[in-house]
Amino acid sequence: MIVLLFLGLRKYLVQYIFKWIKRWTSNKESYYPRIIDAVESPLRLFILVVGIFLALRLLPLSIAADAAIVKIFRSVVIVIIGWAVFRFCNTESLISREIQERLDVDEILIPILSKVLHFIIIALVIVMIANEWNYDINGFIAGLGLGGLAIALAAQDALANMFGGMVIILEKPFTIGDWIKTSSVEGTVETITFRSTLIRGFDQAVITVPNSTLAKEAITNFSRMGKRRIFYHLGLTYSTSVEDMQTCVNRIKKMLSEHPEIHPETIMVNFEHFGESSLDIMIYCFTNTTVWDEYLRVRQDVNLKIMAIVEDMNLRLALPTRTLYLQNESSQEI
Repeated sequence: MIVLLFLGLRKYLVQYIFKWIKRWTSNKESYYPRIIDAVESPLRLFILVVGIFLALRLLPLSIAADAAIVKIFRSVVIVIIGWAVFRFCNTESLISREIQERLDVDEILIPILSKVLHFIIIALVIVMIANEWNYDINGFIAGLGLGGLAIALAAQDALANMFGGMVIILEKPFTIGDWIKTSSVEGTVETITFRSTLIRGFDQAVITVPNSTLAKEAITNFSRMGKRRIFYHLGLTYSTSVEDMQTCVNRIKKMLSEHPEIHPETIMVNFEHFGESSLDIMIYCFTNTTVWDEYLRVRQDVNLKIMAIVEDMNLRLALPTRTLYLQNESSQEI
């Protein structure tokens, strides 16, 4: 009867009281709904455990059995409390977006801090349960200290990855969501842990890169670009006159200066050098946008305008050519 009573109490608490609390806290600070979501399932289990405990206490058991039941109950309560705290300390509920901006907490630290707190919670639960059953954990902790050196020697790669992760966190060469490129990988950063970094490539494959590898490689972070470069050479034929070359350079430079999507700070258009089969004009500028598809659209528009200038001036783009001179010598008979 006691167990059935507490089962009914649990159902009433979840269906009515929790719904009312969620509705009341819907307009409150962001932590209230997260706390309620974290403790809802543990609280339902706690009510059932309390009912079973009270029912067992009414049975005519021996003193030793009663003491064991109390220890089991206290241990289960510790596990339930640890479960609730563990659910609250997940990646999404740990630090709200407002607190991240207020304390200037980098997004990289959130999943790592969550994993550290999860480990601490599990360790504390184990220690408290061991202490509840009068288990001496001092020898266990001392054994961990003595075995730490052996573990460190056996896990050199793991330690290298951990320190590499610390370097990434402290120096912040990239963060979650950035588009990066190294000598071995290119893609968007999805997750950063103490051991490795998960990068999703443009083919949607997930690439796991050890942190020690990333810490030693040169990293290009495309997401932090303020502008994107356009740089190439335009080759005209050697039949181009000096006046046409000067006019072409000036018109291209004027077109880039007046282009609304070209950054006006750095625009270079110069007749740079005499190539093997062309007169090369260097074109060097930057787009205002850094988004890849928008950059390609701007670059295409620039190329089409340059083609229009070349066609309007009746100039010709040079192709790789080579002129061979053959000398005929009269054959001599011996």
